[in-house]
Amino acid sequence: MSEQPHQFEEQPLTEHLRELRSCLIVSFAAVFAGFCLSYLFIRPIGAWFFKPLTRVLPEDSSLIFTSYQEGFFFI
Repeated sequence: MSEQPHQFEEQPLTEHLRELRSCLIVSFAAVFAGFCLSYLFIRPIGAWFFKPLTRVLPEDSSLIFTSYQEGFFFI
């Protein structure tokens, strides 16, 4: 049994652009939903990332931020 080569459907440019637009909308919506969901859990995620560092810090010490924008990442 010989396999037939896959035949691509010919589509006009506007159809390709419509398909691209719908894929981009779905992708942006998924990224936005993932961002919103992860932002709800920012403190546990931050604690998980910093756990190895806080484990080796001396007692009664804390993390410091060396630039202004660093402090806003895990508020």
